[in-house]
Amino acid sequence: MSRLAVVSGGGTGIGRATAGMLAGEGYDVIVVGRRAEVLAEAVDWIGPQASAVTADVSDPAQISAVVDAVGDRPLDVLVNNAGAYIPGGGAKLDEVAAHWRANFESNVLTAVLLTTALLPTLRRPGGRIILTSSIAAQRGGGGPYSAAKAALHGYVLDLATELGENGITANVIAPGYVADSEFFAGRMTPEGHAKRVGVTLLKRAGEPDDIAEAVRWLAGPGGRYVTGQIINVNGGSVLGR
Repeated sequence: MSRLAVVSGGGTGIGRATAGMLAGEGYDVIVVGRRAEVLAEAVDWIGPQASAVTADVSDPAQISAVVDAVGDRPLDVLVNNAGAYIPGGGAKLDEVAAHWRANFESNVLTAVLLTTALLPTLRRPGGRIILTSSIAAQRGGGGPYSAAKAALHGYVLDLATELGENGITANVIAPGYVADSEFFAGRMTPEGHAKRVGVTLLKRAGEPDDIAEAVRWLAGPGGRYVTGQIINVNGGSVLGR
């Protein structure tokens, strides 16, 4: 039987590239997201080893659909990629609270709920948990989004400590600026793009495949002794953290 991977936020950008890479490595891949039509396009692009589950993984009531799709198969790789920058504004405390809660739910609760629900199915030994953070967790600039992504770093340290004796690894990938994704969703200007490329040492934007290659390493034989780490993939725009 083929190995099995689950990729949340798997319909576009980094998630889709990661799911496609894993399918190419021989995994059966379940892509999870909120938009059925986007997931259907991703499955068509990835190929016959892919299937989709439409679910908002920040909602506990919807997680069971993913658990049911995994069934009684051992889960080899869980990629928690779901997340987004949730804009907000206002100086009133209820507005501030709503803005911060929305970013926490989108970026932290998604990973916590899905990981918790699928922990019993992870292969022991050999399971891999990978979380997608952001350069914003290390240099700021995103307000509640930066704080939420930084929370994943602490969470992965707990996971690695808890699961190490079972032979399960847990790591975070912190991407820098990736141009070909929905993250900026019409918010990026030519000036903003040039600024973000300019602060890299390699003088180019990241691509979803750059992040997928980091997942390939962590999920593959070369990553078997790597756990509790924050892996930066940012073209040198933040050094040595």
